[in-house]
Amino acid sequence: MRFIIGVLFCLSLAAAETVERWGVYQVALAGPCTGNPFVDVRLHAAFQLRGRVVHVDGFYDGNGAYRLRFMPDEMGEWTYLTSSNVPLLDGKRGAFTAAAPARNNHGPVRVRYTTHFAYEDGTPYVPIGTTAYAWTHQGDELEQQTLQTLRSAPFNKIRMCIFPKSYAYNNNEPVYYPFERGAAGINDFSRFNPEFFGHLERRILDLEGLGIEADLILFHPYDRWGYNNMPADVNDR
Repeated sequence: MRFIIGVLFCLSLAAAETVERWGVYQVALAGPCTGNPFVDVRLHAAFQLRGRVVHVDGFYDGNGAYRLRFMPDEMGEWTYLTSSNVPLLDGKRGAFTAAAPARNNHGPVRVRYTTHFAYEDGTPYVPIGTTAYAWTHQGDELEQQTLQTLRSAPFNKIRMCIFPKSYAYNNNEPVYYPFERGAAGINDFSRFNPEFFGHLERRILDLEGLGIEADLILFHPYDRWGYNNMPADVNDR
């Protein structure tokens, strides 16, 4: 692995001091922008509450920004320590408080009593689902229409793809592509497109605001862009 020093960096963002249980705590750090940070830079953190340690992988989010995200599943005073092959990202310490969850935050869904589901706090979850494989690849107008329709629908789960889909009724080009592409449309599978994943995250948060769980399909065969034929290391990454 290699990394570049003495290059452009972005400003570090201050992390919140308090986050609710089952919320998202984010650490944002500034690091190298040059080379290929998606594959050259390793970033991890150990989050600790009393004697319990949870290990989290970080990721490069473009423009010199590196992020670590963590869902505290216990209330209390958590600390963290980063490790990285880049000195500027290594040995960063911090702390935050995991407070009581908001009224509508019941935690992740788990299997309960073998054949049922429940949220982490014991609240029953009866999945009433629909399927909209490529709804996040249709452009803002149709995506907003989808969200508006879901507001008055009975569904609390939606099955959806991460990658764009090429199939009946889905013949459009997506607004965002998951990887950088050259002028000829050739994917650079070593470089993610952070704008694509940022858009996906915003839509998942839109669903969360409606009380709808996202059932994400990681890979699918309905493709004409080459995502269904990526090397194994790219699939893993």
